Amino acid sequence: MDRDRRTSGLVSRASGERALIGTDPAAFEAFYRQHVEALERFIARRVACPEVAADLVADVFLTVIEAASSYSSTRGTPRSWLFGIARHLIADSYRAAAKETRARSVIVGRELLDADDLARIHERLDAEATARELYEQLRAVPEPERAVLELVALDDLSVTEAAAALGISTVAARVRLHRARRRLATMIAPRPAFALADRDVLVGEGKA
Repeated sequence: MDRDRRTSGLVSRASGERALIGTDPAAFEAFYRQHVEALERFIARRVACPEVAADLVADVFLTVIEAASSYSSTRGTPRSWLFGIARHLIADSYRAAAKETRARSVIVGRELLDADDLARIHERLDAEATARELYEQLRAVPEPERAVLELVALDDLSVTEAAAALGISTVAARVRLHRARRRLATMIAPRPAFALADRDVLVGEGKA
């Protein structure tokens, strides 16, 4: 509950700040620097190709610029907003349905991502290799339930933030999370000791 109250406060402050991103370069730069590392980790857990990951990071921030004026507190915290955008763009890239956007991001993305940023993305991909394996193992869980579990257990969102990122109610998110953990607990066979920590994170209580 305390975490949810803090989330509500962040959302209230964020509404006015986000509206400036599309028109104020300094506001966008500050927003970018504040959130780029978390976004890179989020994408690196789901994408193995450095070029695709770099393009997706650029795509997300391009979308942020375009959508900043319409940002609403109903979309949750800035982080849940970003992750919600990223999930949609990653799904589009998997379906090869965003070719025009991706071509545009290659050009603009080079302005957003310098050499140090690209090197950092490579490091993120290496660091998140184990997480990508876990995502693959979760594919047996139905997508609506898996989406909540991923955001809470692996991306460290609260249930409230995960609900905002997915565009569902907090109650629905809690129900899906419970079902996903229950399903996962019955699916995962005994594993070696070194893997138990990952399993415990996925099926544990997590954050409200």
